[in-house]
Amino acid sequence: MDGDVFGAGELRRRVLEAWAASPARFREDANAEEELALGGYRDRLVVELAQNAADAAARAGVPGRLRLTLRDGTLVAANTGAQLDAAGVESLATLRASAKRDEAGTVGRFGVGFAAVLTISDEPAVVSHGGGVRWSLAEARGLAAAVPGLAEELQRRDGHVPLLRLPFAAEGQAPAGYDTAVVLPLRDAAAHELATRLLDGVDDALLLALPGLAEVVVDTPEGERTLMRHEDGPYTVIGGRRWRVASARGATDPALLADRPVEERRRPTWSVTWAVPVDAAGAPVRPATEPVVHAPTPTDELLGLPALLIASFPLESTRRHTAPGPLTDFLLDQVADVYAELLRAWHPVEPGVIDLVPGPLGRGELDGALRARLLERLPGVPFLPSAGRDDDGEPHVLRPRDAEVAEGAGAATVEVLAELFPSLLPAGLERRTELRTLDVPRIPLGEIIDRLAGVERDPAWWRRLYDSLAGVDPDRLTGLPVPLADGRTTIGPRQVLLPLPDLAGADRLARLGLKVAHAEAAHPLLEKLGAVPATPRAVLTTPQVRAAVAASLDADEVWDEDDAALDAEELADLVLGLVRDAGLAPGDEPWLGALALPDEDGEPAPAGELVYPGSAFAGVLRTGELPVCDAELAERWGEQTLTAAGVLAGFPLVRAADVVLDPDELDPRDSDFAEPDDAGLLDAVDVWCEDVLDQLPETPVPPVVTELLAVRDLDLVDDDRWPQALALLSRPPLRDALTTPVRVLLPDGTAETVRPYTAWWLRGHPVLDGRRPAGLRAAGGDPLLAGLYEEADARGFDDPALLHALGVRTSAAALLDEPGGAAELLGRLADPELPVGPAQLHGLYTLLAELDPEEVTLPDDVRAVVDGRVRVVDAAGALVADAPDLLPLATGRALLPVRPTLAARLASVLDVGLLSDAVPAPAPAGGAVREVPDGVRALLGARTPDSYTEHDELLVDGVELDWRFTGEGGLHAATLEGVAAGLAWAAGAWPRRFEVAALLEDPERTRELTVARWFD
Repeated sequence: MDGDVFGAGELRRRVLEAWAASPARFREDANAEEELALGGYRDRLVVELAQNAADAAARAGVPGRLRLTLRDGTLVAANTGAQLDAAGVESLATLRASAKRDEAGTVGRFGVGFAAVLTISDEPAVVSHGGGVRWSLAEARGLAAAVPGLAEELQRRDGHVPLLRLPFAAEGQAPAGYDTAVVLPLRDAAAHELATRLLDGVDDALLLALPGLAEVVVDTPEGERTLMRHEDGPYTVIGGRRWRVASARGATDPALLADRPVEERRRPTWSVTWAVPVDAAGAPVRPATEPVVHAPTPTDELLGLPALLIASFPLESTRRHTAPGPLTDFLLDQVADVYAELLRAWHPVEPGVIDLVPGPLGRGELDGALRARLLERLPGVPFLPSAGRDDDGEPHVLRPRDAEVAEGAGAATVEVLAELFPSLLPAGLERRTELRTLDVPRIPLGEIIDRLAGVERDPAWWRRLYDSLAGVDPDRLTGLPVPLADGRTTIGPRQVLLPLPDLAGADRLARLGLKVAHAEAAHPLLEKLGAVPATPRAVLTTPQVRAAVAASLDADEVWDEDDAALDAEELADLVLGLVRDAGLAPGDEPWLGALALPDEDGEPAPAGELVYPGSAFAGVLRTGELPVCDAELAERWGEQTLTAAGVLAGFPLVRAADVVLDPDELDPRDSDFAEPDDAGLLDAVDVWCEDVLDQLPETPVPPVVTELLAVRDLDLVDDDRWPQALALLSRPPLRDALTTPVRVLLPDGTAETVRPYTAWWLRGHPVLDGRRPAGLRAAGGDPLLAGLYEEADARGFDDPALLHALGVRTSAAALLDEPGGAAELLGRLADPELPVGPAQLHGLYTLLAELDPEEVTLPDDVRAVVDGRVRVVDAAGALVADAPDLLPLATGRALLPVRPTLAARLASVLDVGLLSDAVPAPAPAGGAVREVPDGVRALLGARTPDSYTEHDELLVDGVELDWRFTGEGGLHAATLEGVAAGLAWAAGAWPRRFEVAALLEDPERTRELTVARWFD
């Protein structure tokens, strides 16, 4: 089209005249254009072109389409809609004067956005089917240079002029299918790079921010891509991405616009749009668009939400930031309301929606103000998904103020609990800071479990809950309810029995108050938390059964209003069945001794006081001492079951640890049954205690027996049946109570051993041949004790260890091994009424010599040999016979015979002298020295003297001797027998003296005696 149809020349004329009239106007226009091109619009070219396209489509009432083509150094933006007209040209050429200010539905409001084209082009043009307009920096610079008074200003600005103020008519047509085109020849490579970057950045946000656009095509050398917008149910679809969109608009109160420019006051409407991209399941995803506020074009206001915000915020002059004031505050309220409605309407409701909650801190002043408003509203907005679901399988929708997070619970647990507590959020959200921001309470799992108290649910539901709690810390589950077989529900699994398939007598167990879990709810978790499988042993040891057993003796005397309690017979039947099925052994559960069972007369008695009929124990007791168990009961249940329940078939044992040896404290305990560690049940145990204390040093606090093992009820044995009783006591474990010494710990940390209680008791009672065993000697025992002890027939009970424990003397060695044994033996040796022979005395003193002198109490009198006769003498005058050559000099002296090698030890033990010290007997002078024959030296060994002194007569102190050996003085002898004895004594081979005599008498017997020594 030819001609200046839009009056571009007239526009130029008026501008040039204004510049000529006022150079200051030139500077104002140049500054304004430079500020817009280099400041507020430096990277908003594509957005401004799209905004103009959307406004043109809105004015024409058609779907907006925009095509952006970058080819051959030129960017062309073609759009549909209203074509360019004179008013539009004037708006483009007049900064800050918009031609769209009175048009509803348009986005552009200020008439300044077109300045963005100057960021890449010095020759922009706009062409339409009705005409065109263009601009040229070179031509504008020439026109400005001709204006008087501008030369200095142009020089200062390096020739830059306000380009858009001087339009020129242009020719051209918009591309086919489009109504208008903006043609922008690119200034240089930098402009090309900027244009390419801006086109690459075109995304869904452009169509969302400009509802008037339905399509944007970007055509570059790299290819062509198309963004199209359409609605699909609740979603807005752009390309392949779906968005949830919420919008609101309305009239603006004029009071809010009082401080805004005229252009804004002429458009008193506001609008808000929130858009959130979603995935295929409808869950929110973070948009790829830079998170900034769009007003409606992008600003530099950062947004902390994963959503696109498009709102008609007032902007300050740079177009980068919102302008503070009442209008912005009003719009923030609307933005927050629309966002709340977006979340309220969100579907499907799932945990991903939590991503849309503001973070803990705002990203800027505007974002912080928006965050504060959202956090006021969102707690009351139902948008959080419950872990519970409705009948259609959809999750309940919760307001944050009503929601709770189960802390420490797994997904399966929360799912089950949510059937009762729909306020619970799904599991795995404990660490979400968004929920903390919303003040959603975090409830520990243990507290939620406590809420289950009193809840009535079917057993299968409880089992599902238990199954979900596997692996949870047991300390959190102590209050977990358990449904019982009788329809009740108990709190906490402890003391709950888990039913087994073969559990018998369940009805009777319930009557005892036992907590048996419902079979459908039984789960391994309950056992982990303290419940026990209902094995016979577990049932038997429950507090309820124990209490029933303890009260069983009075069971028939208690009136039960509901007749629910078991009578004595029913209880006995139940308990004995459990004992049998549990395979208990006697003593496994001592408290069973309180169970009431019928005796031989049908009267109830504690099981622990009944004797099993026909048992060996019953055969040794005095008649009537203990009642006998009912025969029919014994036949029905047998000895194994009844004795495991406490009925006595043998001597009962007491096993106690750390028993304080205080006679005043050893009283029987007040108990329903005979406790196996009650030392007070032992007959005369206080007397035993006093005897033990007499043997120990005095201490400031009582000593302690570390372990006491003793036989009870010995005082009930019939005197005529002790042989049978002793036979029973000789068998394990009773035997250990007789033979094992008792260890006593003294306060200073040292320990002593004393005689066991059982042995002590038996020693003091006539249990062996009607006599006390202590001080008796077993018939056929050690001959060394013959005459010293009275003999007793111990046939059938001849175990040496047992006899020793009873105090029956079996051997001198065993006697001396016993504490106080040496004193006892020496005391009996000092009794002149008790016969002892010389050889017997020699053997006893040989054993005594082996003792530690510190452990022997010195006697006042001893048994000695005086001139060949055994007599009791004063110990002070006794001598140990240590030298056989001095015996002729010991006439009238009391001699203690002993093995020669032990003579000095015996003297030390008994604190007596040696014969060799009492009778010095020096060697006589004279005599002839004789060599000892080689054969004799070979016979006696290396200690044999080389020679001896032969005397015709050997007199010492007027007494004639056969020989005398004085050590340093050598051997002196007067007879052949004396030589033989002296050589044998000197060589330490006293037993060979007779061989030596034979060899000295007949040296030819050397060979014979050598061969005989093979058999020594």
